[in-house]
Amino acid sequence: MEMFEKITIRCFVLGMGLVFIWFLLCLDSSNLIFKTHSKWFGISIIQLKIIHYYGLMFTKVCCFVFCLIPYIACKWAGKKSGVVDCDLG
Repeated sequence: MEMFEKITIRCFVLGMGLVFIWFLLCLDSSNLIFKTHSKWFGISIIQLKIIHYYGLMFTKVCCFVFCLIPYIACKWAGKKSGVVDCDLG
């Protein structure tokens, strides 16, 4: 259970790091992103912003649902049971 907790919290931190970097890229180089994507897909700036907003929201929700909530549940279950995990090897 302890290994699962470590994995889920690391996945959460990495996922939120991805969201933060994605957000910074959208703020800093939005013109470059728009020029590239409008050539490829023929979308407007509003459509691109909506796509990025929904992508950021989806990624953030997935990080919370699949990483942070299981981590909290494992921590909560470990405290409730009072079981101490002893590694002898």
